[in-house]
Amino acid sequence: MSAKKRIGTIALAALAGAVSGGVFLGAAELVALLTVRDASPIVAVGSFVIDIVPRWAKELAIELFGSNDKLFLLASLGVAVFVAAAVAGVLELWRRGVGVALFAVAGVAAVVATLTRAGASPFGFLPSAVGAVAGAIVLRLLIGRLRAWRGDTAGSDAAGVDRRRFLVLTSVAAAGALVAGVGSRLGSAATSSIAAVRSALRLPAPASRLTVPAGAELDVPGISPLFTPNTDFYRVDTALTVPSVDPATWRLTIDGMVEKRVELSFQDLVDMRPSEYGVTLTCVSNEVGGNLVGNARWLGVPVRDILALARPRRGADMVLSRSVDGFTASTPLDALTDDGRDAILAIGMNGEPLPLEHGFPVRMVVPGLYGYVSATKWLTELKVTTFAADQAYWTPRGYSAKAPIKLSSRIDTPRVDKPLSAGPTKIAGVAWAQTVGIRSVEVRIDGGDWQQAKLSTPINADTWVQWSLDWNATAGSHTLAVRATDRAGRVQEQKRTPIAPDGSTGWQQTLVRVA
Repeated sequence: MSAKKRIGTIALAALAGAVSGGVFLGAAELVALLTVRDASPIVAVGSFVIDIVPRWAKELAIELFGSNDKLFLLASLGVAVFVAAAVAGVLELWRRGVGVALFAVAGVAAVVATLTRAGASPFGFLPSAVGAVAGAIVLRLLIGRLRAWRGDTAGSDAAGVDRRRFLVLTSVAAAGALVAGVGSRLGSAATSSIAAVRSALRLPAPASRLTVPAGAELDVPGISPLFTPNTDFYRVDTALTVPSVDPATWRLTIDGMVEKRVELSFQDLVDMRPSEYGVTLTCVSNEVGGNLVGNARWLGVPVRDILALARPRRGADMVLSRSVDGFTASTPLDALTDDGRDAILAIGMNGEPLPLEHGFPVRMVVPGLYGYVSATKWLTELKVTTFAADQAYWTPRGYSAKAPIKLSSRIDTPRVDKPLSAGPTKIAGVAWAQTVGIRSVEVRIDGGDWQQAKLSTPINADTWVQWSLDWNATAGSHTLAVRATDRAGRVQEQKRTPIAPDGSTGWQQTLVRVA
């Protein structure tokens, strides 16, 4: 065989392998649609990757892709699957059975990843197992046709027949994989009832409404709105796909170091007459000047009232909250039982049921603590325990078990990526110091004296405030810096520190160019 023909044969073997990989995924998605919808092998492996990824990689992904980090992971896994399948095709051509064995190994790995997920169905192995078998069979057939074609004398009638058979079989397999995979994904989304259930859900009228005082929102173009719209609210969690939880079957268990084990339904929470609360949430991955922070109007029930039903025992100092996807958070017990802190189980966000991606039907919202130790979405369990006895998801991965939110401020406008004309303008942004409140915000221009900014009227100590400063901008480049002081008299820390292990610090400085 000539070198050119050998290279062409290897390329065709790689194509056969990639198509077989597509069959693996397509068949698995189809079986998942018909049997166990949350047992997709690509999702299971992706969730496994999220669990084992080192801290620096997680931080880098959030920094580079923000809320699109999961989409990037899924795309990367898809590319990896097709590359590995292409390699399997070449190996199968080199020695019969080697490529098929690689598919078998991939199937076993996907089955293990699926069955070890939190809440896995006993039939969760079916999609990966069927997909691996289907992919292996197609690989065997395609490589067999390829051998018959390339092994015949060039130009012979038999070679032409084998060529057509290989190309037709490859095309049919590729088309079938595409239709099965994409169609199953679309079908799963179209037939999912949880979105319809959420749309039909009617929240109760709040027992008490959040009072928004006059002057709580400044009229400054480019500043963050007082309440972050649900569609713009940041999302950072470990769920590769959004869990589907029906409020009709949802249950919350409160157990552990308690006098009485308690189980509550969604209706039980509704019957406890939820109220409105204004709380700003912040992710520990929020860099100085970052956008992983948002403010919302929440509808919920105080966690202290929930825990009171179970009566925590003496010696407990932590509540381990658990999501349906297995994520856990370690929240100090005193933060949840403090009468002066509005820690709640939320069922509503900005006047509507929680969005699916933000924890529908029930999530935790705790002022003053970073989300990874407090804001568990798709909540299913509260375990009263101790920090000595239990660790939450991120603690063994290098993050602190307790993480109070750092006093912070941010410049929203002007922005480094938007041109600014010379003349009167405003420098504006937001500042937050949950459970304490903001006393003042100061701005420094080009290293000069600190100037006092105007503050909006705060809703409460748990929400951010807006601030603004009048500035007569002159042509050229200017460096703007901001710092805040809370009501306890603490000044925002100047020194820059990384987000691990318990949140970043530092004054934001931004360069703006004025034309």
